[in-house]
Amino acid sequence: MSIVKINVLTVPEEQREVLEKRFASRAGTVENSDGFEWFELLRPVEGTDQYLVYTRWRSEEDFQAWMEGPMKAAHQRGGEDAPQQKPAASGSTLWSFEVVQQASPKQG
Repeated sequence: MSIVKINVLTVPEEQREVLEKRFASRAGTVENSDGFEWFELLRPVEGTDQYLVYTRWRSEEDFQAWMEGPMKAAHQRGGEDAPQQKPAASGSTLWSFEVVQQASPKQG
């Protein structure tokens, strides 16, 4: 079964729009990665300043390959001479899960 990675990002209210725009500008960078199955950026609606970045992968190896390749390149923002952007999140924690059960809507 698949694995799920949830990156918990602490984002101050004044940085929410910045974070969402940065994710929107990267649309398509993960979708073509081998073993990628799903992505969602979840915005908090009450009681927290933590966004959840949900990704699902075929295997831990596929996730690690993406982390070491396309994800690392995207976060380097074009090399040493490119202007470095201030992070929108003030903290980050990565949660890992194995999918042991799943369901989808019935067709019919």
